[in-house]
Amino acid sequence: MWKEFITSISMEHQFKNPATKFEIAQIKKELNVELPDELAALFNETNGVFDNWNCPLVWSTSQIIKVNLFYRDFEGYRDIYMPFDDLFFFSDAGNGDLFCYAIVKNGTIEKNDIYVWNHEDDSRTWVAASLKHFFEGWITGKIDI
Repeated sequence: MWKEFITSISMEHQFKNPATKFEIAQIKKELNVELPDELAALFNETNGVFDNWNCPLVWSTSQIIKVNLFYRDFEGYRDIYMPFDDLFFFSDAGNGDLFCYAIVKNGTIEKNDIYVWNHEDDSRTWVAASLKHFFEGWITGKIDI
């Protein structure tokens, strides 16, 4: 479903092998968060989506863990940014800004809304109502940050 949907928007994306159950479980274990159904379904098809220049549309499960742990744990950011514990990063804009879901309580992502975190002013701005809308908007340039 996701591969076909993304390919229907642009033929310039590459797909990895599906994520294993272990790789998906590591996200919950390491980050204490339940994946939204739409992102879990994507990982059942591909462990990351990249364009022809290897820029990510969605990071791999290992990159998600690495980046989220870095932002949550890096001491140098504690004095200049709000906490990142309520954000679940899954992609970047290529300019330092990161795309994320909001974690509302006990590791739960209740809405499929996608936000962008701005690294310059620490703002968190809504950009799409779902992963589908994010793909449509980001690939076509309708989402502009």
